[in-house]
Amino acid sequence: MIRINVRPYALRDAEKLIRDGVHPALARVFAARGLLDAKELNSELSGLIAPAGLLHIDAAAVYLADAIAAGKKMVIVADYDCDGATACAVGLRGLRALGAQVDFIVPNRFEYGYGLTPEIVALAVREKAPDIIVTVDNGIASIDGVAEATRRGIDVVITDHHLPGDSLPAARVIVNPNQPACGFPSKNLAGVGVMFYVLLALRAELRRRNVFDQQNQPKLDHLLDLVALGTVADVVKLDANNRILVAQGLKRMRAGRMHPGIAALFRAAGREARRATPFDLGFALGPRLNAAGRLADMSLGIECLTTDDEGRAWAIAQQLDEINRTRRDIEAGMQDTALSLLDSFKPQDSMTISVFDPSWHQGVIGIVASRLKDKFYRPTITFAPGEDGWIKGSGRSIAGFHLRDALDLVSKHAPALIDKFGGHAMAAGLTIRADAFDAFSAAFEAVGQAQLTSAQLERVVETDGMLEDAYYSTQFITLMDSHVWGQGFAPPVFSDRFRVLSQRILKEKHLKLLLEKDGRKYDAIWFGHTDALPDHARVAFRLDANEYNGVTRVQLMVEHAEPA
Repeated sequence: MIRINVRPYALRDAEKLIRDGVHPALARVFAARGLLDAKELNSELSGLIAPAGLLHIDAAAVYLADAIAAGKKMVIVADYDCDGATACAVGLRGLRALGAQVDFIVPNRFEYGYGLTPEIVALAVREKAPDIIVTVDNGIASIDGVAEATRRGIDVVITDHHLPGDSLPAARVIVNPNQPACGFPSKNLAGVGVMFYVLLALRAELRRRNVFDQQNQPKLDHLLDLVALGTVADVVKLDANNRILVAQGLKRMRAGRMHPGIAALFRAAGREARRATPFDLGFALGPRLNAAGRLADMSLGIECLTTDDEGRAWAIAQQLDEINRTRRDIEAGMQDTALSLLDSFKPQDSMTISVFDPSWHQGVIGIVASRLKDKFYRPTITFAPGEDGWIKGSGRSIAGFHLRDALDLVSKHAPALIDKFGGHAMAAGLTIRADAFDAFSAAFEAVGQAQLTSAQLERVVETDGMLEDAYYSTQFITLMDSHVWGQGFAPPVFSDRFRVLSQRILKEKHLKLLLEKDGRKYDAIWFGHTDALPDHARVAFRLDANEYNGVTRVQLMVEHAEPA
């Protein structure tokens, strides 16, 4: 069941924003998203929250500055997704610019799994012989790995944003906005954002030591294209602080002032950097980088982001594009298998979905979980075989069901079921024995039954209500596009009643429509939908500027429609 809903907002909040100079239609859009002060729309770097608010960041800066002065060798241990790759690239470029000797290592997800494990420490010692390990986008749960590094005489600096467990690793320094007692106002920094903040603090410390002054210090804003990509691709909430980071990165991309690897990824994806949007980062560049970590080796993605050779960057981007095509083929086959396994699934009888197939690829199960979650609107975990009788799961959730906390509950109720787990509210991963799959499915379903209501399992298309006729314009679209939209700050979706004048199917997959309201006609398209609409329909839509033969017209991108 899907229904269209209009987001509520307080009229006084919208009126205050209008008095502060915000466009009337956008004022109610912002008010409905909880934005009450026009200052939160500031996208200049001066609006960033100061690094000092991050717990232990000054200690990290002092420690790293001492290490640079002593010529100590650092190795970054990265995660194998887009956030991890961009955080690693930001760390490598930034630390080197500030005088550090630094290299990196990224675990092969199939051989070593996630995070700083004792095995990864041994690999780092064998291949890089570091004095210091710096984690990016991981480490907050790496108690055993940090202990092993300490045993070997290696200090560990953790930079992470994931939620901690009951205890923290005994690292030299931990910088994580989500660790206990950290009062940083934005808990939503991605791993790449945390690393960027550490670099800001380190540069300030080096200025205090007169290594640099304001005139000759390295420019860290050069890294913001990487920060923007990792932030959007990791689907963290785009709060006011993250929107500044993303806006500044997009600004650099649109001006052509980006790293060769980012430019090459735009080209490989067939997108124009001069019109870069968060959508491009999340659905074109991000998946191509992620494909390396899913199917091959994320070292390839990190090299793409760290090379200054345009030819090499383009060659790698083409490789990543090919790997992504392979990923899509594998994903399509896994989706078909999943749907056949769920052929008898009755959504009305189940709150959750757990599904496993021995032929599945570990690197793609997260995407399949996301597709199944979208189709059935249930928290979903998909499993693929690991080694020695273990299976690895990747889960995606729906609003109101905290997936990591749900796994924690399963673990507490049945301590022997889950070997290890971690993640966020909306995405998590775990490892169990293959013969424990049925028991886990039942335990996970029990948590779902206890926590979810039927109302939460009803998919709702949230809209911003009617749009005045005057704002169906390319000028209003340009105004909307000047703001950063994304996770937790959803782009405007409007809804209204239209008369359906004509409809036809394009390419056997899409519904092309001509709609009419108040005597005005609008072209519209509903991608991935072929069922005909009645003569009068209530339509939820986004505005799009469609350019054809040199003429730009307003087009409605249909999100959902129902009989009026």
